[in-house]
Amino acid sequence: MLKSRLITALILIPLVIAALFWLPPVGFAITTLVICMLAAWEWGQLAGFSSRSQRIWLALACGFLLALMLFTLPAYQRALHLPQVEASLWAAVIWWLLALALVLFYPSSARWWRESRVLRLVFGILTIVPFFWGMLTLRQFGYETNHYTGAWWLLYVMFLVWAADSGAYLFGRLFGKHKLAPRVSPGKTWEGFFGGLLTCALISWLFGVAAPLTVAPLTLLICSLVAALASVLGDLTESMFKREAGIKDSGNLIPGHGGILDRIDSLTAAVPVFACLLLLVFRTL
Repeated sequence: MLKSRLITALILIPLVIAALFWLPPVGFAITTLVICMLAAWEWGQLAGFSSRSQRIWLALACGFLLALMLFTLPAYQRALHLPQVEASLWAAVIWWLLALALVLFYPSSARWWRESRVLRLVFGILTIVPFFWGMLTLRQFGYETNHYTGAWWLLYVMFLVWAADSGAYLFGRLFGKHKLAPRVSPGKTWEGFFGGLLTCALISWLFGVAAPLTVAPLTLLICSLVAALASVLGDLTESMFKREAGIKDSGNLIPGHGGILDRIDSLTAAVPVFACLLLLVFRTL
C-alpha cells in the first residue's frame, strides 16, 4: 500500500507541476474541467446515487455546467470581477463556513441533510464549481504581464495543502494524543493539526524567499493560514460525507490513494478560499 502510494505520488507530482507551468490557458481549463467531472462522478456516491448511469449523467451535467459558464463569459481568463466568478468564490467562503458547522455538530447535523439527495447535490456543486473557478482565477493571476505568475501561486497553495497534510501526519504519529474530530475522522489529532500549521508557516517562508510572490508578508500570512485551515476542513468534510455514505474511499482511480476527491478534498476548500481572500478581499491585483 505504502509502496504504491509513493510510486503514484512520484508520478503525479511532476505531472501536476508540468500542467501548471506548461499548459496554455485553454488546455489548463479543459484539464481542470475533466478533473471536476471525475470529482462529480465520485460525489454521486456521497449524494446517494449508487447507479453507474446516474453518476455518469451527474459527471456530464457538471462538465456541461462548467463549460457553459466558460463559454458565456467573455475572455474568461480576465473575468475575475465578472459576477459569475465573484459569486462562485464568495459562495465557497459561505459554504465552507456552513461545512464547519456541519462538522462541529456532527452527527446531529446530519439529520437535516442525510435523507436529502438534493441537499447533498447542492453541497457537491458548492464544493466543485468554486474549486474550478479558484483554479482558473489563480492560474490567470497576472497572466498579461507574466504567464507563470499564476502557476507559482497555484503551486504555492498546493504546497501549503501538502505541507499541512504531511506535517499533520508526522506530528500526529509522533505526538498525537488528543483527537481533533473523533466522530468524523478518528485518526486526526490536535497535535497533528498544529504540526500541519507549523509546516505551512515554514513553506510560506521558503516560498516568500525563493519564489516570485510579490505580496505584502502580512497579507500572505493571513491568506496562507486561512487556506491551511480550510484545507483541514475540506478533508474533514469529505470524511463526514464518506462516513454517512458508508465508504472508505471516494473511488479507486488513483492507485494507493483512492479517488480524485480523496486527493483534492483539501484543495477544494483551500483553493477558492485562498483565491477569494487574495483577489477579492485584499484586492492583490
